[in-house]
Amino acid sequence: MRPLRVLQVSDIHMVCGQRKKRAWLQSLAGLRPDLVVNTGDNLSDTDGVPEVLDALGPLMEYPGVYVFGSNDYYGPKLRNPARYLIEKAQGRHGLNGNAPAVGAVHNPWEGLRDAFDAAGWIGLNNARGRLKLDGGLELAFTGVDDPHIKRDRYEEVAGGPDRTADFSMAVVHAPYLRSLDAFTTEGYPLILAGHTHGGQLCIPFYGALITNCDIDTDRVKGLSTHRSDGLVSYLHVSAGCGTNRYTPVRFACPPEATLLTLVARD
Repeated sequence: MRPLRVLQVSDIHMVCGQRKKRAWLQSLAGLRPDLVVNTGDNLSDTDGVPEVLDALGPLMEYPGVYVFGSNDYYGPKLRNPARYLIEKAQGRHGLNGNAPAVGAVHNPWEGLRDAFDAAGWIGLNNARGRLKLDGGLELAFTGVDDPHIKRDRYEEVAGGPDRTADFSMAVVHAPYLRSLDAFTTEGYPLILAGHTHGGQLCIPFYGALITNCDIDTDRVKGLSTHRSDGLVSYLHVSAGCGTNRYTPVRFACPPEATLLTLVARD
């Protein structure tokens, strides 16, 4: 198949008034991707939906797919950032834990969903979908809802890649091993994820201290592979372009969006 340019945006964590972030996201449309993949956590403000849609408006002119993350569903709470290190030592996975906190604020994610759907983007929260691109290239997608808050239901999308499409890929917000294992075992050649913020607070020449999930720190961002049951998938984890509004610091881990160019195997 011809080369396929995939723009992955993730972990925007939009807070009202972030004009520079909005302008930067809008500028990404100049890359003219074949496909946009949004791997979730668009919000960090209950009033942020209009600004997310303003930021992504130019990209929504392109074909796209999306999954949601925990911060799309629930507003963040003020907590001690030192818990990143404490919970690492305890074998736990970051600020949010594995379930919504009691009294968590509901984010208006329905507005995001409706706008994305209206633009023709395909929702992959425990769902499958197909897109036909210019030139007749047909892509198939399988996604699960956010494993970080236990919304993933792989049994609802099980069955492996759609072999009638030119290419199939898997999409998930948080790269928990149970999801990566399921996708890899069923033969997906590529998995796209976000959530980790690339470690967010990293040590120069060492890297990330924590991933906020159960994946190892060596694969906290960028392209790697995942092995399960004797099979191998490519895995790309985006470091994202934002932070939780209550921990607005990135160190030795700059914000990013990623343009992946997929080419045919020899």
